[in-house]
Amino acid sequence: MTHPAAQDPWFELARSDAPGAIAVISGIEGPAYRNVGTAMAILHDGRRVGALSAGCIEEDVVEHARAALADGQVRKLHYGAGSPFFDLKLPCGGALEITVIPAPDRALLCELAARRARREETALWLSAAGGLDFAQEGAEPGKLDALRVAFRPKPRFVIFGAGAEAVFFSDLVRATGAPHLLFTPEDATFANAIAAGCSVRMLDRAGILPEAAIDARTAVIFLFHDHDWELEILEAALATPAFYIGAQGSVRTQNRRLEGLRARGIDAATRARVRGPIGLIRSARDPRLLAVSVLAEVLAQVENGV
Repeated sequence: MTHPAAQDPWFELARSDAPGAIAVISGIEGPAYRNVGTAMAILHDGRRVGALSAGCIEEDVVEHARAALADGQVRKLHYGAGSPFFDLKLPCGGALEITVIPAPDRALLCELAARRARREETALWLSAAGGLDFAQEGAEPGKLDALRVAFRPKPRFVIFGAGAEAVFFSDLVRATGAPHLLFTPEDATFANAIAAGCSVRMLDRAGILPEAAIDARTAVIFLFHDHDWELEILEAALATPAFYIGAQGSVRTQNRRLEGLRARGIDAATRARVRGPIGLIRSARDPRLLAVSVLAEVLAQVENGV
């Protein structure tokens, strides 16, 4: 069985050699382990990708998906309070409605995968009958009972730095599965990051390389002890729509940094985008603790709607 967290269900279904099914949480009553719109793919050989609960209903959904693939009919399943499947309990105490769609349109799945690979925000309408179609920006669904399933790009991390802090932070981000890229001017940091399995490039005075591709869902993190590297790259980062820009260092270092940006003609509102000191745990000095602290701060921004 594919590990539920290892891959994305929509991507995996799009690249499958044979038709599979997609199961989507289309309704929730009371508390639930997952959100409306969460999906699980059931591949043609019975493997599943993704999860709809804490493991309570997935195997049963797979069986219904196999039946749906056999007869081509959409299934509406109800689990939890009031469910006919009385032997399947949801520990959270709520109820779930699951829509199982056999063999969704392959062209639609491939277009969805292409849009997401380009880091575009997109959405699908899931009709009450189990139909899937792209949602047009600003448009209402054709039916009032359609569910909008939104796809936002994963937060991406572009890291500039050297030393243990840069390596530990990049490795922690890598472990979460988030896209990331570390730029470092230091050979030892480069080698250590490669050994950890991180994505890394050598940095020179030319500043941000085009491959950084900083968009509105990108966090830019500076983890330098030699802060002379920062100002030119910070100025370039501030010209991007990055949702988070933060730099390691003390309050005194942050004040010098902001003064350096002011001397370069950067206005006060733009300078205010640079966070520092960074991390939820102030004055964290251990590289591992700093990495966890900074990642938590960035992800808190994401959870708050960035």
